[in-house]
Amino acid sequence: MNTKFKTYWEDFKVGNRESIGSVVVDRDEVIEFATRYDPQPFHVDEEAAKQSIYGGLIASGWHTCSMLMRLMCDAYMLESASLGSPGLENVRWLRPVRPGDTLTAYRTIEETRLSGSRPDRGIVKTLWEVENQKGELVLTMSGVNFFLKRQAG
Repeated sequence: MNTKFKTYWEDFKVGNRESIGSVVVDRDEVIEFATRYDPQPFHVDEEAAKQSIYGGLIASGWHTCSMLMRLMCDAYMLESASLGSPGLENVRWLRPVRPGDTLTAYRTIEETRLSGSRPDRGIVKTLWEVENQKGELVLTMSGVNFFLKRQAG
């Protein structure tokens, strides 16, 4: 019996929705991330951003995904029997994320199933939603993760 981790495949219950934490979007981090990975003017230049359709500086969607990933790690991934993921589906950036916004992430378990080829693990399909301080959805995405079972076989 595995007991090394806090969370195993069996702990994910279909329909369970819970908050996995919040983060305040930092202006300097928005510019730093975008300068390195997504240097579009509305992410890195406040004056250019004011002239854009956004009317001000906004975080890269990839930065928003990265902030969500950190919340996921802190909330459950680092203490789970996670074996990784084959990828994400339906990443949607629904509203601009701005410096000073407080983002809160939610995790909803959509499906769980046993692996057909490996009896020691299962598959979890999850929907993640991120809201700003106004309760507006700014990001949604879904994906699959593999987790070890608490009891193999």
